[in-house]
Amino acid sequence: MIERHLVARGVRDEAVLRAMRAVPREAFVAGELAEFAYEDAPLPIEAGQTISQPYIVAEMTVALRLGPESRVLEVGTGSGYAAAVLSRIAREVYTIERHAELAEAATRRLQSLGYDNVHVRHGDGTLGWPEHGPYDGIVVAAGGPDVPQPLLEQLAVGGNLVVPIGATPREQTLVRVTRTDAETYARENLGAVRFVPLIGAQGWPVPEAPRIGREPALPKLVREAAEPIGDIESEDLDALVDRIGDARVVLIGEASHGTSEFYRMRARITRELILRRGFTLVAIEGDWPDVAHIDGWVRHLPMPTVEWSPFTRFPTWMWRNTDVEQFARWLRQHNEGAIPERRVGFHGLDLYSLYTSIAEVLRYLDGIDPAAARVARERYGCLTPWQGDPAAYGRAVVTQGYRACESEVVAMLRDLLERRLDYMRRDGDRFLDALQNARVVANAEQYYRAMYYGSVHSWNLRDQHMFETLQVLLAFGGADAKAVVWAHNSHVGNAAATEMGVRGEFNIGQLARTEYGNAAFNIGFGTDRGTVAAATDWDGPMEVKRVRPSHADSYERLCHDSGVAAFLLPIRAPRRADVRDELMAPRLERAIGVIYRPDTELASHYFQAALPVQFDEYVWFDETRAVTPLVTASSRGVPETYPFGL
Repeated sequence: MIERHLVARGVRDEAVLRAMRAVPREAFVAGELAEFAYEDAPLPIEAGQTISQPYIVAEMTVALRLGPESRVLEVGTGSGYAAAVLSRIAREVYTIERHAELAEAATRRLQSLGYDNVHVRHGDGTLGWPEHGPYDGIVVAAGGPDVPQPLLEQLAVGGNLVVPIGATPREQTLVRVTRTDAETYARENLGAVRFVPLIGAQGWPVPEAPRIGREPALPKLVREAAEPIGDIESEDLDALVDRIGDARVVLIGEASHGTSEFYRMRARITRELILRRGFTLVAIEGDWPDVAHIDGWVRHLPMPTVEWSPFTRFPTWMWRNTDVEQFARWLRQHNEGAIPERRVGFHGLDLYSLYTSIAEVLRYLDGIDPAAARVARERYGCLTPWQGDPAAYGRAVVTQGYRACESEVVAMLRDLLERRLDYMRRDGDRFLDALQNARVVANAEQYYRAMYYGSVHSWNLRDQHMFETLQVLLAFGGADAKAVVWAHNSHVGNAAATEMGVRGEFNIGQLARTEYGNAAFNIGFGTDRGTVAAATDWDGPMEVKRVRPSHADSYERLCHDSGVAAFLLPIRAPRRADVRDELMAPRLERAIGVIYRPDTELASHYFQAALPVQFDEYVWFDETRAVTPLVTASSRGVPETYPFGL
C-alpha cells in the first residue's frame, strides 16, 4: 500500500510514511473487509460511516505539518484508524466522535492495540475540545459548510487546521487554515475531496426524517408521468423519436458498463434513429483503433491485417459482449447495398489505446509515406520503454524526472495535419483513421501525465478528447452528419447538474449542450437491483455481481417506488408539467462503472445530481441482468473478418 498508493502518488513525508507502515489498517475494519484493507479505497464501518482511503489520510496528515511534541485534535474518530496514525507522529491525540457506538468501539480498539496517547470523546466535534487546547493541529474527517469557529479559536498560533468545506453536504474542497497570530488566519485550498457530512452545531443540521405526505407523492408523480416499456425489441418508440425531433447529437447513457437491458435498449433507440431520423454514425466510449475494426466490418471496408486483437484490454466485456455483437450484425446488414457515402459508421471516442494507436499510425505511414514513417518511429520511440504499462510513463515523469514526450507526439500530429490534403486525396477514410490515432497518442500522453496531478484535470482532458473526436467525425461527415453517442451516464449527462460540476469537472454531455443547445438530446438510464458484469479491482477478472437495492435518498428509489417495472420518463417535454419542478431538488444517483464494490456503495458509487438538468429523458428498468461476454467459441462459423472473431 505504501509504495503503490502513497509514494507513487507523491507522498514524501517520512514521518507520515513510517506511521502508516506501523498502523495495521485491517484491525480497523470488519473482518470480512480485511482483504481490502490495503486498497486505496474508503471502506464502510458502523453507523453508516466510512474509514477514509489511505491516500486521503496521508495527505491530510502531511498537511498538518506535525512534530513529535505536537498536540492534535481530530473531529470524526470513526474506526480510530486516522487517530492511530496521528499518534505515531504527535505526542497527544484528542479525537471526538458524534456516534456513541463508534466512540465506544474506537476506544476499545485503540486501547487493545496499545495506542495510549489517543483520547476519545463522544460529543459534537464542531465545538472542539477546549479543555485540552490550544492544538498544534486540528483535522476534520467530515465536510462542513464552513470552518467551525470554535475550532479556529482552539488552534494554536502557528498551528494548522485541515478541513473539507463545501456548498453541499457531499462535495467539498480540502482547506488548510494556518493561524498566523492571535487574530489572523491564512487559508489555502488543497484540492477537491468527498467526505460524509459534518453534523453538529457548527456544521450541517441533523438530516430530517422523510416528510409524510410529500415523499409518497413523488413516486406517484413518476408513475403518472412515465411511459411504460414492455418488450425492448417490439416496444413502440414513436413518442420518444418525436421528442428527439431534429437533434443532431443524441447521447445515450448507461448506469453501468455491464447491464444487458441498458445495451439492448440503447441499441434499439439507435436503430430507430438511423432508420427514421437519418443518423449517420455511432460513436462509443471505446478506443478508436479497436472500434475501427467494427467500423470496417459494418461498412464492408477492406479489413487490414494487424498483429493485435480488438477489445482484449480490460475491461473486455464492456464492448465484447453479445448485445454489442447483435447490434454490429444489424448495422452491417443495414449498410449492405448502400453506397459507401451512405453507410452508417461505428467509431471510438476514447484515448486509452496509446500504443495500439502508435502502431496504427506507423502502419498507415509505412504504406503511404515511408520517409514520414521513419520520422514517426524515431519520435514515438520516446514512449517505447513504457509500452507494457502506459500509466507507469506518467508516474516516471512526475516522480522520477523522466523526460516528457509531449513535443515529439505533438510534432507528429502537426506533420499529419500539414500533409492532410495530399494524404486525403489518396484515401480519405484511411487518413482520418491515422490522424485520429495520432490525436489519441498526443492526448493520451497528456492524460497519463495528468493522472498524477489530480482527477479533475485528467477527467476533463479525457472528456475534452472524446468531445473533440465527436466533432471531428461530424465535420468529416459533412453538414448532414448526425451522431448517436454511447457512453456512461457520467459522460453523457450534463455534468453541471451533478457533483462533478461542483469540483470543476465537465463531460461530453455538458460540452454538447453548450455547443449544440437543444440540438443535443441526453438520455440517462437507471435500475434498482439485479446483476451486473463488473470487477472488484482495476484489471481484475469480470464477475457477475448482485446489485444492491437502491438507496432510500436516491432517484432510483423514487423510480422503484413508482411500481412500474420499466418505463421512459420524458423530462424535457414531460407528460406532467410539474415533473421537472418536483424532481429538481438534488438527490443521490448511482453510477456503476467497470468496478463495483457493493460494500462501499454509498461512498464509491453514489453522487448528488439534479436529474431534470442532467438528462432530457430517463429510461428505467427496475430489475436488470448482466451482459454476456463473448468468448472465442461464440465466434465459430463467423467469417474471419468479423472483428470479434479471435
